[in-house]
Amino acid sequence: MYDLWRLLLTVTRLYEFVIIIYCVFSMLYAFGVLDTRNRFVWQVGRFLNAIVEPVLTPLRNVLPSFGNVDLSPLVILLVLQYLVEPFFAHQMMRSFFG
Repeated sequence: MYDLWRLLLTVTRLYEFVIIIYCVFSMLYAFGVLDTRNRFVWQVGRFLNAIVEPVLTPLRNVLPSFGNVDLSPLVILLVLQYLVEPFFAHQMMRSFFG
C-alpha cells in the first residue's frame, strides 16, 4: 500500500510540473516567441493542451473572469500542493507505520 501512495504522490508532483510547463509554453506562444508552424512545437503544445485542459476547463467555468488573466492553473497548483499532496503523504506514512 505504501508503494501505491508513493506512486500517486509522484504522479501528482509530475502533474504539477506539467502544469507549470503548460503555463510557460502558453505565455511564450502568446508573446510570439514560439512558432506553432514548427511541427515539434505544435506537437508539444497539443500534448500539453490534452493533458492540462480537461482539468482547467471546469475550473474556468466556476472562477470569475479577471480579464485576460487566467487563475485556474494557480488554483489547481494550490489545491494539489496544499490538499492532495499532504493527504497522499499522510496516507503513505500511515500505511508505512501501520
